[in-house]
Amino acid sequence: MTIHVLPPHVARLIAAGEVVSRPLDVVRELIENALDAGATRLEVDLEGGGLGLVRVRDNGSGIPAASAGLAARRHATSKLAPDAASVDAVTTLGFRGEALWAAAQAGELQLVTRPAAQVGACEVRACGDEVEVSRTSAPAGTTVTVRNLFAALPGRLRTQAPAAAEVREVTALLGRYVLHHPGLYWRLCVDGDVRLTHAPGDHRGAVASVYGPLSANRVLTVVAGGVRGVVSRPELTRARRDRMHFSVNGRPILAPPELERAVIEGFAELLPAGAAPLCVLDLTVAPEDHNPNVHPAKQVVALADLPGVAARVRSAVAAALAAHPLARAAPALLAPPEAGREEAAQGTFPALTLLGVYQDLYLLAQGEGDLWIVDAHAAHERALFEHLTRTLEAEPPAELPEPELLHLTPEQTARLHERAAALQAWGLTLEDFGAGLARLRTVPATLAALGVPRLHEQIVEAALGDHPDPRRDVLARLACAPALKAGMLDHARGEAVLRALGACEHPWACPHGRPTVLRLSERDLAHSFGRRGVRDVPRGRDAAPR
Repeated sequence: MTIHVLPPHVARLIAAGEVVSRPLDVVRELIENALDAGATRLEVDLEGGGLGLVRVRDNGSGIPAASAGLAARRHATSKLAPDAASVDAVTTLGFRGEALWAAAQAGELQLVTRPAAQVGACEVRACGDEVEVSRTSAPAGTTVTVRNLFAALPGRLRTQAPAAAEVREVTALLGRYVLHHPGLYWRLCVDGDVRLTHAPGDHRGAVASVYGPLSANRVLTVVAGGVRGVVSRPELTRARRDRMHFSVNGRPILAPPELERAVIEGFAELLPAGAAPLCVLDLTVAPEDHNPNVHPAKQVVALADLPGVAARVRSAVAAALAAHPLARAAPALLAPPEAGREEAAQGTFPALTLLGVYQDLYLLAQGEGDLWIVDAHAAHERALFEHLTRTLEAEPPAELPEPELLHLTPEQTARLHERAAALQAWGLTLEDFGAGLARLRTVPATLAALGVPRLHEQIVEAALGDHPDPRRDVLARLACAPALKAGMLDHARGEAVLRALGACEHPWACPHGRPTVLRLSERDLAHSFGRRGVRDVPRGRDAAPR
Protein backbone atom coordinates (compact mmCIF):
# COMPACT_ATOMS: atom_id res chain seq x y z
CA MET A 1 0.00 0.00 0.00
CA THR A 2 1.50 3.29 -1.13
CA ILE A 3 1.57 6.20 1.35
CA HIS A 4 1.08 9.68 -0.02
CA VAL A 5 0.50 13.14 1.43
CA LEU A 6 -2.99 14.51 0.90
CA PRO A 7 -3.25 17.78 -1.00
CA PRO A 8 -4.23 20.77 1.18
CA HIS A 9 -7.81 21.05 -0.15
CA VAL A 10 -8.52 17.39 0.70
CA ALA A 11 -6.81 17.57 4.10
CA ARG A 12 -8.94 20.59 5.01
CA LEU A 13 -12.15 18.64 4.39
CA ILE A 14 -11.24 15.95 6.91
CA ALA A 15 -9.21 17.97 9.43
CA ALA A 16 -11.13 21.24 9.70
CA GLY A 17 -13.08 21.10 12.91
CA GLU A 18 -10.58 19.30 15.15
CA VAL A 19 -10.96 22.33 17.40
CA VAL A 20 -14.44 23.28 16.10
CA SER A 21 -16.67 20.26 15.58
CA ARG A 22 -19.99 21.89 16.52
CA PRO A 23 -21.39 25.38 17.34
CA LEU A 24 -20.83 24.73 21.05
CA ASP A 25 -17.07 24.64 20.42
CA VAL A 26 -17.18 28.04 18.71
CA VAL A 27 -19.05 29.56 21.66
CA ARG A 28 -16.61 28.08 24.18
CA GLU A 29 -13.51 29.27 22.34
CA LEU A 30 -14.86 32.79 21.83
CA ILE A 31 -15.93 33.10 25.47
CA GLU A 32 -12.45 32.06 26.57
CA ASN A 33 -10.92 34.73 24.32
CA ALA A 34 -13.26 37.38 25.77
CA LEU A 35 -12.43 36.42 29.36
CA ASP A 36 -8.71 36.44 28.60
CA ALA A 37 -9.16 39.96 27.21
CA GLY A 38 -10.50 41.13 30.58
CA ALA A 39 -14.09 41.62 29.43
CA THR A 40 -16.71 42.54 32.02
CA ARG A 41 -19.65 42.28 29.62
CA LEU A 42 -20.27 39.30 27.30
CA GLU A 43 -23.19 38.89 24.92
CA VAL A 44 -23.76 35.70 22.91
CA ASP A 45 -26.15 35.45 19.96
CA LEU A 46 -27.20 32.26 18.15
CA GLU A 47 -29.24 31.72 15.02
CA GLY A 48 -30.27 28.36 13.65
CA GLY A 49 -28.79 26.51 16.60
CA GLY A 50 -25.45 28.20 15.91
CA LEU A 51 -25.08 26.81 12.39
CA GLY A 52 -26.51 30.00 10.88
CA LEU A 53 -24.71 32.44 13.17
CA VAL A 54 -22.65 32.56 16.34
CA ARG A 55 -21.72 35.98 17.66
CA VAL A 56 -19.84 36.87 20.83
CA ARG A 57 -19.51 40.55 21.72
CA ASP A 58 -17.30 41.77 24.58
CA ASN A 59 -15.86 44.97 26.00
CA GLY A 60 -12.39 43.56 26.54
CA SER A 61 -8.99 44.99 25.66
CA GLY A 62 -9.32 44.38 21.91
CA ILE A 63 -6.59 43.60 19.37
CA PRO A 64 -4.22 46.37 18.18
CA ALA A 65 -4.36 47.19 14.48
CA ALA A 66 -0.80 45.96 13.93
CA SER A 67 -1.74 42.44 15.12
CA ALA A 68 -5.30 42.11 13.78
CA GLY A 69 -4.17 40.51 10.51
CA LEU A 70 -2.54 37.64 12.45
CA ALA A 71 -5.61 36.83 14.57
CA ALA A 72 -7.04 34.28 12.13
CA ARG A 73 -3.68 32.59 11.45
CA ARG A 74 -3.04 29.15 12.92
CA HIS A 75 -1.02 29.05 16.15
CA ALA A 76 -0.91 32.85 16.28
CA THR A 77 -1.53 33.92 19.88
CA SER A 78 -0.70 36.69 22.34
CA LYS A 79 -1.10 34.39 25.35
CA LEU A 80 2.10 32.37 25.19
CA ALA A 81 5.66 33.52 24.78
CA PRO A 82 7.46 31.88 21.83
CA ASP A 83 9.45 29.49 24.04
CA ALA A 84 8.74 25.99 25.36
CA ALA A 85 8.85 27.03 29.02
CA SER A 86 5.67 29.12 28.70
CA VAL A 87 3.62 25.97 28.00
CA ASP A 88 4.35 24.75 31.54
CA ALA A 89 2.88 27.85 33.22
CA VAL A 90 -0.36 28.71 31.39
CA THR A 91 -2.24 31.58 33.03
CA THR A 92 -4.99 32.11 30.43
CA LEU A 93 -8.04 30.10 29.36
CA GLY A 94 -6.99 29.97 25.71
CA PHE A 95 -3.42 29.44 24.62
CA ARG A 96 -3.23 27.29 21.48
CA GLY A 97 -3.92 30.02 18.92
CA GLU A 98 -6.29 27.78 16.97
CA ALA A 99 -9.77 29.06 17.84
CA LEU A 100 -10.21 31.80 15.23
CA TRP A 101 -8.31 29.84 12.60
CA ALA A 102 -10.52 26.76 13.15
CA ALA A 103 -13.68 28.90 13.03
CA ALA A 104 -12.54 30.37 9.70
CA GLN A 105 -11.87 26.88 8.35
CA ALA A 106 -15.35 25.71 9.37
CA GLY A 107 -17.35 28.84 8.46
CA GLU A 108 -17.15 32.52 7.57
CA LEU A 109 -15.34 34.54 10.25
CA GLN A 110 -15.79 38.26 10.83
CA LEU A 111 -13.86 39.99 13.60
CA VAL A 112 -14.29 43.66 14.52
CA THR A 113 -11.96 44.89 17.25
CA ARG A 114 -10.68 48.11 18.82
CA PRO A 115 -8.56 48.75 21.91
CA ALA A 116 -9.95 51.64 23.97
CA ALA A 117 -6.91 53.87 23.23
CA GLN A 118 -6.96 53.24 19.48
CA VAL A 119 -8.62 55.57 16.98
CA GLY A 120 -10.76 53.49 14.63
CA ALA A 121 -11.34 49.74 14.59
CA CYS A 122 -10.10 46.88 12.43
CA GLU A 123 -12.29 44.40 10.60
CA VAL A 124 -10.93 40.97 9.75
CA ARG A 125 -12.78 38.65 7.37
CA ALA A 126 -11.52 35.11 6.94
CA CYS A 127 -12.81 32.02 5.16
CA GLY A 128 -10.48 29.09 4.86
CA ASP A 129 -6.98 30.45 4.42
CA GLU A 130 -8.10 33.73 2.83
CA VAL A 131 -7.84 36.72 5.18
CA GLU A 132 -8.85 40.32 4.49
CA VAL A 133 -8.19 43.24 6.85
CA SER A 134 -9.88 46.65 6.59
CA ARG A 135 -10.60 49.70 8.75
CA THR A 136 -14.00 50.46 10.24
CA SER A 137 -15.60 52.15 13.24
CA ALA A 138 -16.76 50.31 16.35
CA PRO A 139 -16.90 50.70 20.15
CA ALA A 140 -14.00 49.47 22.26
CA GLY A 141 -13.88 45.69 22.56
CA THR A 142 -14.24 42.80 20.15
CA THR A 143 -17.15 41.29 18.24
CA VAL A 144 -16.59 37.92 16.57
CA THR A 145 -19.21 36.54 14.20
CA VAL A 146 -19.12 33.10 12.57
CA ARG A 147 -21.71 32.48 9.85
CA ASN A 148 -22.73 29.43 7.82
CA LEU A 149 -20.87 26.96 10.00
CA PHE A 150 -19.89 23.79 8.06
CA ALA A 151 -21.67 25.00 4.91
CA ALA A 152 -18.61 24.01 2.90
CA LEU A 153 -18.18 20.75 4.85
CA PRO A 154 -21.32 18.74 4.08
CA GLY A 155 -20.05 15.64 5.88
CA ARG A 156 -19.82 17.53 9.17
CA LEU A 157 -23.04 19.42 8.53
CA ARG A 158 -25.06 16.21 8.19
CA THR A 159 -23.93 14.97 11.60
CA GLN A 160 -24.87 18.08 13.59
CA ALA A 161 -27.42 17.83 16.37
CA PRO A 162 -30.88 19.42 15.97
CA ALA A 163 -30.95 23.15 16.66
CA ALA A 164 -32.94 22.77 19.89
CA ALA A 165 -30.46 20.23 21.28
CA GLU A 166 -27.48 22.45 20.45
CA VAL A 167 -29.17 25.47 22.04
CA ARG A 168 -29.70 23.42 25.19
CA GLU A 169 -26.00 22.53 25.33
CA VAL A 170 -24.92 26.13 24.70
CA THR A 171 -27.29 27.33 27.42
CA ALA A 172 -25.79 24.83 29.87
CA LEU A 173 -22.27 25.90 28.89
CA LEU A 174 -23.03 29.58 29.38
CA GLY A 175 -24.66 28.78 32.72
CA ARG A 176 -21.43 27.19 33.90
CA TYR A 177 -19.42 30.28 32.96
CA VAL A 178 -21.96 32.45 34.80
CA LEU A 179 -21.54 30.30 37.91
CA HIS A 180 -17.75 30.58 37.86
CA HIS A 181 -17.55 34.22 36.73
CA PRO A 182 -20.46 35.82 38.63
CA GLY A 183 -18.94 39.30 38.68
CA LEU A 184 -19.52 39.82 34.93
CA TYR A 185 -22.57 40.73 32.85
CA TRP A 186 -23.82 37.85 30.68
CA ARG A 187 -26.55 37.58 28.07
CA LEU A 188 -27.57 34.76 25.73
CA CYS A 189 -29.94 35.51 22.85
CA VAL A 190 -31.32 32.71 20.64
CA ASP A 191 -33.01 33.68 17.38
CA GLY A 192 -33.79 37.10 18.83
CA ASP A 193 -35.15 35.70 22.11
CA VAL A 194 -33.21 36.40 25.33
CA ARG A 195 -32.71 33.07 27.12
CA LEU A 196 -30.28 33.93 29.89
CA THR A 197 -29.18 37.15 31.56
CA HIS A 198 -27.04 37.75 34.61
CA ALA A 199 -26.09 41.05 36.19
CA PRO A 200 -22.77 41.28 38.04
CA GLY A 201 -23.03 39.81 41.53
CA ASP A 202 -21.69 37.03 43.72
CA HIS A 203 -21.92 33.24 43.55
CA ARG A 204 -25.32 33.24 45.23
CA GLY A 205 -26.64 35.61 42.56
CA ALA A 206 -25.19 33.37 39.85
CA VAL A 207 -27.00 30.36 41.34
CA ALA A 208 -30.21 32.41 41.27
CA SER A 209 -29.66 33.27 37.57
CA VAL A 210 -28.99 29.66 36.58
CA TYR A 211 -31.01 27.52 39.02
CA GLY A 212 -33.54 29.96 40.45
CA PRO A 213 -34.04 31.88 43.71
CA LEU A 214 -35.20 28.84 45.71
CA SER A 215 -31.85 27.15 45.18
CA ALA A 216 -29.97 30.40 45.80
CA ASN A 217 -31.67 30.78 49.18
CA ARG A 218 -30.34 27.37 50.25
CA VAL A 219 -26.63 27.78 49.59
CA LEU A 220 -23.83 28.59 52.02
CA THR A 221 -20.71 30.59 51.21
CA VAL A 222 -17.40 28.73 51.09
CA VAL A 223 -14.21 30.74 51.59
CA ALA A 224 -10.95 28.98 52.41
CA GLY A 225 -7.39 28.79 51.17
CA GLY A 226 -7.60 28.38 47.41
CA VAL A 227 -11.32 27.46 47.50
CA ARG A 228 -14.19 29.92 47.02
CA GLY A 229 -17.83 29.52 46.07
CA VAL A 230 -21.04 28.12 47.50
CA VAL A 231 -22.39 24.75 48.61
CA SER A 232 -26.01 23.84 49.27
CA ARG A 233 -27.54 23.12 52.64
CA PRO A 234 -28.20 19.39 53.28
CA GLU A 235 -31.90 19.67 52.41
CA LEU A 236 -31.07 20.71 48.83
CA THR A 237 -29.75 17.50 47.32
CA ARG A 238 -30.13 15.48 44.15
CA ALA A 239 -29.73 11.84 43.17
CA ARG A 240 -27.21 12.86 40.48
CA ARG A 241 -24.04 14.91 40.61
CA ASP A 242 -24.98 17.11 37.67
CA ARG A 243 -25.03 20.28 39.78
CA MET A 244 -21.57 19.89 41.25
CA HIS A 245 -19.46 22.47 39.41
CA PHE A 246 -15.73 23.14 39.69
CA SER A 247 -13.29 25.50 38.03
CA VAL A 248 -9.51 25.64 38.20
CA ASN A 249 -7.99 29.10 37.82
CA GLY A 250 -11.24 30.33 36.23
CA ARG A 251 -11.60 27.40 33.80
CA PRO A 252 -14.80 25.30 34.20
CA ILE A 253 -13.73 21.66 34.20
CA LEU A 254 -15.14 18.16 34.18
CA ALA A 255 -14.32 17.41 37.79
CA PRO A 256 -12.35 14.28 38.65
CA PRO A 257 -14.25 11.91 40.97
CA GLU A 258 -11.82 12.75 43.77
CA LEU A 259 -13.10 16.34 43.96
CA GLU A 260 -16.76 15.31 43.90
CA ARG A 261 -16.06 12.74 46.60
CA ALA A 262 -14.26 15.37 48.70
CA VAL A 263 -17.37 17.60 48.71
CA ILE A 264 -19.62 14.70 49.73
CA GLU A 265 -17.20 13.64 52.45
CA GLY A 266 -17.24 17.22 53.74
CA PHE A 267 -20.95 16.75 54.50
CA ALA A 268 -20.26 13.54 56.44
CA GLU A 269 -23.49 12.25 58.05
CA LEU A 270 -25.43 15.38 57.05
CA LEU A 271 -25.93 13.98 53.53
CA PRO A 272 -28.13 10.92 52.86
CA ALA A 273 -26.46 8.00 51.13
CA GLY A 274 -26.61 8.32 47.36
CA ALA A 275 -27.45 12.05 47.46
CA ALA A 276 -25.34 14.84 45.99
CA PRO A 277 -25.40 18.55 46.84
CA LEU A 278 -25.34 21.59 44.62
CA CYS A 279 -21.94 23.26 44.70
CA VAL A 280 -20.01 25.86 42.75
CA LEU A 281 -16.36 25.88 43.79
CA ASP A 282 -13.55 27.92 42.24
CA LEU A 283 -10.14 26.38 42.91
CA THR A 284 -6.91 28.36 42.64
CA VAL A 285 -3.57 26.63 42.12
CA ALA A 286 -0.16 27.81 40.95
CA PRO A 287 0.09 27.88 37.12
CA GLU A 288 2.91 25.34 37.16
CA ASP A 289 0.82 22.95 39.31
CA HIS A 290 -1.81 22.27 36.66
CA ASN A 291 -1.81 21.28 33.00
CA PRO A 292 -4.83 22.33 30.91
CA ASN A 293 -3.36 20.87 27.73
CA VAL A 294 -4.61 17.28 28.23
CA HIS A 295 -8.05 17.54 26.60
CA PRO A 296 -9.03 18.80 23.10
CA ALA A 297 -11.65 21.15 24.56
CA LYS A 298 -9.51 21.94 27.66
CA GLN A 299 -12.34 20.70 29.92
CA VAL A 300 -10.03 18.35 31.84
CA VAL A 301 -6.97 19.57 33.69
CA ALA A 302 -4.21 17.54 35.29
CA LEU A 303 -3.42 18.62 38.85
CA ALA A 304 0.06 18.04 40.26
CA ASP A 305 -1.33 17.55 43.80
CA LEU A 306 -4.87 16.23 43.36
CA PRO A 307 -5.02 14.63 46.86
CA GLY A 308 -3.94 17.92 48.42
CA VAL A 309 -6.53 19.91 46.47
CA ALA A 310 -9.23 17.38 47.43
CA ALA A 311 -8.24 17.71 51.10
CA ARG A 312 -8.58 21.51 50.89
CA VAL A 313 -12.02 21.15 49.29
CA ARG A 314 -13.14 18.69 51.97
CA SER A 315 -11.96 20.98 54.76
CA ALA A 316 -13.53 24.08 53.19
CA VAL A 317 -16.94 22.41 52.77
CA ALA A 318 -16.90 21.01 56.31
CA ALA A 319 -16.00 24.41 57.74
CA ALA A 320 -18.81 26.15 55.81
CA LEU A 321 -21.38 23.63 57.08
CA ALA A 322 -20.09 23.78 60.66
CA ALA A 323 -20.68 27.53 60.75
CA HIS A 324 -24.47 27.18 60.28
CA PRO A 325 -27.29 25.38 62.14
CA LEU A 326 -28.49 22.56 59.89
CA ALA A 327 -31.32 20.82 61.75
CA ARG A 328 -33.76 19.20 59.31
CA ALA A 329 -37.54 18.92 59.71
CA ALA A 330 -39.09 15.46 60.02
CA PRO A 331 -41.02 14.39 56.89
CA ALA A 332 -44.81 14.24 57.05
CA LEU A 333 -46.41 10.78 56.90
CA LEU A 334 -48.43 10.02 53.79
CA ALA A 335 -51.41 7.70 53.62
CA PRO A 336 -50.83 4.89 51.08
CA PRO A 337 -52.99 4.95 47.94
CA GLU A 338 -54.62 1.90 46.44
CA ALA A 339 -52.40 -1.15 46.38
CA GLY A 340 -52.95 -2.01 42.72
CA ARG A 341 -54.83 -4.50 40.60
CA GLU A 342 -56.03 -7.75 42.04
CA GLU A 343 -55.92 -9.77 38.84
CA ALA A 344 -53.02 -12.17 38.33
CA ALA A 345 -49.86 -10.85 36.76
CA GLN A 346 -48.40 -12.03 33.52
CA GLY A 347 -45.11 -13.77 34.19
CA THR A 348 -43.58 -16.11 36.73
CA PHE A 349 -43.92 -14.24 40.01
CA PRO A 350 -45.30 -16.76 42.53
CA ALA A 351 -48.19 -16.42 44.95
CA LEU A 352 -46.64 -15.53 48.30
CA THR A 353 -48.00 -16.10 51.79
CA LEU A 354 -47.05 -13.44 54.32
CA LEU A 355 -45.30 -14.76 57.41
CA GLY A 356 -44.50 -11.52 59.16
CA VAL A 357 -43.03 -8.03 59.11
CA TYR A 358 -39.38 -7.33 59.96
CA GLN A 359 -38.09 -3.92 61.12
CA ASP A 360 -41.33 -2.26 59.96
CA LEU A 361 -40.05 -2.32 56.35
CA TYR A 362 -39.39 -5.87 55.13
CA LEU A 363 -41.95 -8.58 54.49
CA LEU A 364 -41.08 -12.22 55.21
CA ALA A 365 -43.10 -14.53 52.99
CA GLN A 366 -43.04 -18.08 51.67
CA GLY A 367 -43.77 -19.35 48.19
CA GLU A 368 -42.66 -22.25 46.01
CA GLY A 369 -41.00 -23.80 49.04
CA ASP A 370 -38.63 -20.86 49.56
CA LEU A 371 -38.30 -17.94 51.97
CA TRP A 372 -38.84 -14.55 50.30
CA ILE A 373 -37.73 -11.20 51.74
CA VAL A 374 -39.61 -8.29 50.18
CA ASP A 375 -38.60 -4.64 50.41
CA ALA A 376 -42.08 -3.20 51.02
CA HIS A 377 -41.15 0.31 49.87
CA ALA A 378 -39.58 -0.88 46.62
CA ALA A 379 -42.46 -3.28 45.97
CA HIS A 380 -45.12 -0.66 46.65
CA GLU A 381 -43.20 1.80 44.49
CA ARG A 382 -43.19 -0.72 41.61
CA ALA A 383 -46.95 -1.26 41.94
CA LEU A 384 -47.65 2.48 42.04
CA PHE A 385 -45.41 3.08 39.02
CA GLU A 386 -47.26 0.52 36.92
CA HIS A 387 -50.62 1.88 38.09
CA LEU A 388 -49.61 5.41 37.07
CA THR A 389 -48.28 4.12 33.75
CA ARG A 390 -51.58 2.36 32.95
CA THR A 391 -53.81 5.25 33.93
CA LEU A 392 -51.73 8.19 32.71
CA GLU A 393 -53.69 8.70 29.49
CA ALA A 394 -56.91 6.95 30.53
CA GLU A 395 -58.65 10.25 31.33
CA PRO A 396 -58.48 13.75 29.86
CA PRO A 397 -55.85 15.94 31.54
CA ALA A 398 -56.92 17.97 34.54
CA GLU A 399 -56.98 21.71 33.82
CA LEU A 400 -55.76 23.86 36.69
CA PRO A 401 -58.34 26.35 38.01
CA GLU A 402 -55.63 29.03 37.72
CA PRO A 403 -52.51 28.49 35.57
CA GLU A 404 -49.47 28.22 37.80
CA LEU A 405 -46.22 30.09 37.10
CA LEU A 406 -43.07 28.10 37.83
CA HIS A 407 -39.47 29.25 37.69
CA LEU A 408 -37.27 27.47 35.13
CA THR A 409 -33.52 27.39 34.80
CA PRO A 410 -32.14 28.35 31.37
CA GLU A 411 -31.45 24.67 30.66
CA GLN A 412 -35.03 23.74 31.55
CA THR A 413 -36.33 26.50 29.29
CA ALA A 414 -34.26 25.10 26.42
CA ARG A 415 -35.65 21.62 27.08
CA LEU A 416 -39.20 23.01 27.20
CA HIS A 417 -38.82 24.38 23.67
CA GLU A 418 -37.57 20.96 22.61
CA ARG A 419 -40.18 18.81 24.41
CA ALA A 420 -43.34 20.91 24.69
CA ALA A 421 -45.31 18.93 22.08
CA ALA A 422 -44.26 15.56 23.50
CA LEU A 423 -45.21 16.62 27.04
CA GLN A 424 -48.61 17.86 25.92
CA ALA A 425 -49.27 14.52 24.22
CA TRP A 426 -49.53 12.83 27.63
CA GLY A 427 -51.38 15.65 29.36
CA LEU A 428 -48.73 18.09 30.60
CA THR A 429 -49.33 21.53 29.06
CA LEU A 430 -46.43 23.83 29.88
CA GLU A 431 -45.84 27.14 28.10
CA ASP A 432 -42.84 29.47 28.08
CA PHE A 433 -43.97 32.66 29.85
CA GLY A 434 -40.70 34.53 29.41
CA ALA A 435 -38.36 35.96 32.05
CA GLY A 436 -37.38 32.46 33.19
CA LEU A 437 -40.97 31.46 33.96
CA ALA A 438 -43.28 28.78 32.58
CA ARG A 439 -47.07 28.62 32.78
CA LEU A 440 -48.51 25.25 33.79
CA ARG A 441 -52.03 24.78 32.42
CA THR A 442 -52.85 21.06 32.66
CA VAL A 443 -51.46 17.93 34.31
CA PRO A 444 -52.48 14.30 33.77
CA ALA A 445 -55.56 13.53 35.83
CA THR A 446 -54.02 10.49 37.53
CA LEU A 447 -51.09 12.62 38.74
CA ALA A 448 -53.29 15.50 39.88
CA ALA A 449 -54.93 13.17 42.43
CA LEU A 450 -51.66 12.31 44.19
CA GLY A 451 -51.16 13.76 47.65
CA VAL A 452 -47.50 14.61 47.10
CA PRO A 453 -45.87 17.80 48.45
CA ARG A 454 -44.74 20.24 45.74
CA LEU A 455 -46.50 18.07 43.16
CA HIS A 456 -46.37 20.52 40.25
CA GLU A 457 -42.75 21.47 40.88
CA GLN A 458 -41.71 17.82 41.00
CA ILE A 459 -43.57 17.04 37.76
CA VAL A 460 -41.97 19.94 35.89
CA GLU A 461 -38.49 19.30 37.29
CA ALA A 462 -38.59 15.66 36.16
CA ALA A 463 -40.25 16.45 32.80
CA LEU A 464 -37.54 19.00 31.98
CA GLY A 465 -34.63 17.07 33.46
CA ASP A 466 -31.82 15.42 31.56
CA HIS A 467 -33.34 11.91 31.65
CA PRO A 468 -33.70 10.52 28.11
CA ASP A 469 -37.30 9.44 28.86
CA PRO A 470 -38.94 12.34 30.78
CA ARG A 471 -42.34 10.59 30.92
CA ARG A 472 -40.85 7.61 32.74
CA ASP A 473 -38.77 9.85 35.02
CA VAL A 474 -41.89 11.76 36.09
CA LEU A 475 -43.78 8.58 36.95
CA ALA A 476 -40.81 7.00 38.75
CA ARG A 477 -40.33 10.07 40.91
CA LEU A 478 -44.01 10.37 41.80
CA ALA A 479 -44.30 6.65 42.56
CA CYS A 480 -41.54 6.96 45.15
CA ALA A 481 -43.03 9.74 47.29
CA PRO A 482 -46.30 8.05 48.39
CA ALA A 483 -44.87 4.52 48.66
CA LEU A 484 -44.88 2.91 52.10
CA LYS A 485 -42.01 3.94 54.33
CA ALA A 486 -40.54 2.35 57.45
CA GLY A 487 -43.03 2.57 60.32
CA MET A 488 -46.09 2.62 58.05
CA LEU A 489 -46.26 -1.15 57.52
CA ASP A 490 -48.58 -3.61 59.22
CA HIS A 491 -49.83 -7.13 58.38
CA ALA A 492 -52.83 -5.98 56.33
CA ARG A 493 -50.82 -3.52 54.30
CA GLY A 494 -48.14 -6.16 53.85
CA GLU A 495 -50.62 -8.58 52.29
CA ALA A 496 -51.91 -5.81 50.01
CA VAL A 497 -48.35 -5.05 48.86
CA LEU A 498 -47.73 -8.72 48.04
CA ARG A 499 -50.95 -8.89 46.00
CA ALA A 500 -50.07 -5.68 44.17
CA LEU A 501 -46.53 -6.88 43.45
CA GLY A 502 -47.87 -10.18 42.15
CA ALA A 503 -50.07 -8.25 39.71
CA CYS A 504 -47.14 -6.28 38.25
CA GLU A 505 -45.84 -6.97 34.78
CA HIS A 506 -42.24 -6.43 35.93
CA PRO A 507 -42.24 -7.22 39.65
CA TRP A 508 -38.53 -7.86 40.16
CA ALA A 509 -37.21 -4.30 40.53
CA CYS A 510 -38.44 -0.85 41.48
CA PRO A 511 -38.51 1.90 38.80
CA HIS A 512 -35.02 3.01 39.87
CA GLY A 513 -33.49 -0.44 39.42
CA ARG A 514 -33.31 -1.67 43.03
CA PRO A 515 -34.47 -5.27 43.63
CA THR A 516 -37.89 -5.74 45.22
CA VAL A 517 -37.32 -9.29 46.55
CA LEU A 518 -34.60 -11.62 47.76
CA ARG A 519 -35.10 -15.37 47.68
CA LEU A 520 -33.58 -18.00 49.98
CA SER A 521 -34.12 -21.70 49.35
CA GLU A 522 -34.68 -24.21 52.13
CA ARG A 523 -31.66 -26.16 50.94
CA ASP A 524 -29.43 -23.10 51.43
CA LEU A 525 -30.79 -22.71 54.95
CA ALA A 526 -30.17 -26.37 55.72
CA HIS A 527 -26.57 -26.15 54.47
CA SER A 528 -26.02 -22.97 56.47
CA PHE A 529 -27.14 -24.76 59.64
CA GLY A 530 -25.02 -27.82 58.83
CA ARG A 531 -28.04 -30.04 58.33
CA ARG A 532 -27.83 -33.24 56.32
CA GLY A 533 -30.56 -35.82 55.83
CA VAL A 534 -34.10 -36.05 54.54
CA ARG A 535 -34.53 -32.28 54.29
CA ASP A 536 -31.32 -31.94 52.26
CA VAL A 537 -33.20 -32.38 49.01
CA PRO A 538 -33.80 -29.99 46.14
CA ARG A 539 -36.85 -27.84 46.84
CA GLY A 540 -38.26 -24.58 45.58
CA ARG A 541 -35.74 -22.74 43.41
CA ASP A 542 -33.29 -25.68 43.63
CA ALA A 543 -35.87 -28.04 42.19
CA ALA A 544 -36.48 -25.86 39.13
CA PRO A 545 -35.04 -27.24 35.86
CA ARG A 546 -31.70 -25.68 34.89
